[in-house]
Amino acid sequence: MNFENFLTRLNEEVVQVILGPQVIQALTVLDSELTRLSTLRTKLLNIYSPAELLLDKRLRNELLDLLRPYEATDLADKLGVAVGSDIFNSLKGVQFNTDFQRHVLFRFFEIPEEELDEEPFVSNTQASCQYPLFKHQRKAVRELKPLLSSVPKKVMLHMPTGSGKTRTAMNFIAEHLRANEPTLVIWLAHTEELCEQAAQEFENAWQCIGNRNLPVIRYWSTSKEDIKGQQDAFIVAGLNKLYSLVKRDVIYVSAIAAKTSLVVMDEAHMAIAPTYQRILEVFLSFNVAMLGLSATPGRTWNNPEEDAKLADFFNHKKVILEVDGYINPVKYLEDEKYLAKVRNNPLLCQSGFKLTHKDEKYLQEHLQLPPATLKRLSEDQIRNALIVSKIEELTTRHQRIIVFALTVEHAHTFAAILQARGVSAFTITSKTSSLQRKRLIEHFKSDVEESLVLCNYGILTTGFDAPQTSCAVISRPTDSLVLYSQMVGRAIRGTRAGGNDEAEIVTVVDTNLPGFNHVAMAFLNWISDKEKE
Repeated sequence: MNFENFLTRLNEEVVQVILGPQVIQALTVLDSELTRLSTLRTKLLNIYSPAELLLDKRLRNELLDLLRPYEATDLADKLGVAVGSDIFNSLKGVQFNTDFQRHVLFRFFEIPEEELDEEPFVSNTQASCQYPLFKHQRKAVRELKPLLSSVPKKVMLHMPTGSGKTRTAMNFIAEHLRANEPTLVIWLAHTEELCEQAAQEFENAWQCIGNRNLPVIRYWSTSKEDIKGQQDAFIVAGLNKLYSLVKRDVIYVSAIAAKTSLVVMDEAHMAIAPTYQRILEVFLSFNVAMLGLSATPGRTWNNPEEDAKLADFFNHKKVILEVDGYINPVKYLEDEKYLAKVRNNPLLCQSGFKLTHKDEKYLQEHLQLPPATLKRLSEDQIRNALIVSKIEELTTRHQRIIVFALTVEHAHTFAAILQARGVSAFTITSKTSSLQRKRLIEHFKSDVEESLVLCNYGILTTGFDAPQTSCAVISRPTDSLVLYSQMVGRAIRGTRAGGNDEAEIVTVVDTNLPGFNHVAMAFLNWISDKEKE
């Protein structure tokens, strides 16, 4: 039986009962034409839904009285109601409080069951968080606050690659900004990609856990922002641009520092570089709190003096990832699936290269080999053939592989050779257009089943998120744990972070050149005084 047609049986008395005397009286005062029975019937379903009319006992009983006897008998039969001397009283005695009874009633009146729109009472729900932290990250945030509140207000946050260092820092920054208004927080980074990564991550965090509209100022590259005019903002500044500003107008930077309550050094090891220390000294002179971030334990892996300088700069105040029952936190991250289990696979290569005294001095200052040496190494055909052969082997067990080349030309060389040999490979370098880069990265992140090899130079060490990457080939020798950890970090995301159970890291080890190939060793390399105790 069609419910709308059924409602045409409504007489004036029933309509008045449903709408109530107050409504009828108000309509009579406004316009007596509105109280005509035909008008009221038409408007009834605009006021009440079928569910409201049928599930309210008082209203339902009025409607049941309009059924013809054979219809009432049919409904009672469908409901399984024992019919007594009065079929209508038998129907009115049904509570219609079970799914079965309600569905029978709705089907009888040809009302879609979606109209039921039942929302059962739930006494225990889970309130979701849009920018959550894992337990080990929350612990780190709690430890930071008292350390940054006590003089000297300098602390290093040391969390290994893959443990959510940036997200942890953004939560702390958001908490700091909520508690201090107005104020400036300045994030310092040394590359444009790191700067943009920080700006985007803060925007993601603040829209979830912020408490007011807040400007996000990008001050790097060609930016002409007047950052001195900001009173309440999150400022991301490139170290080189800010250093140029300090040299040009230290009073201008001092005016900014006077309104700043927190400075974050994205790569803490940069804090002891003489060039950038000049920037930090300006802010420290205004008693600004300083948070250094590091995914690696020290500035280098073979220069204890430099590592000691870094520890001294932060006054040996450090928040580290500590987990009960684990000496090595990387093992915890692997066991809990935040990180994939890493299989290190060194690829030994005898390049025959030997470092000159000049090369060694350059290496000490820049933590990487001179460009000329890297170029010569990239042209070593035997070395390249060995690496290409290894990559081909890796495509049989990995679907997403990232190759870190020595130079831009070296990345193109790998991609060209691999393509010629039937491997789906492509190149991204600093010279790749942003549109092309976006297209290639999206393809790499897609779910196509074939193995894809992304050959890059100087682009994907940071700010690149492709969790399904399960293998990294590191062909560039480096003396920097920071750089090495960034490269390794592209492939070691665990299943709880959207990645893989296992990851393979192939490090090309030139036996006559420096290198470092074990992420756990990298984390444990620098042991602070606190840890020694």
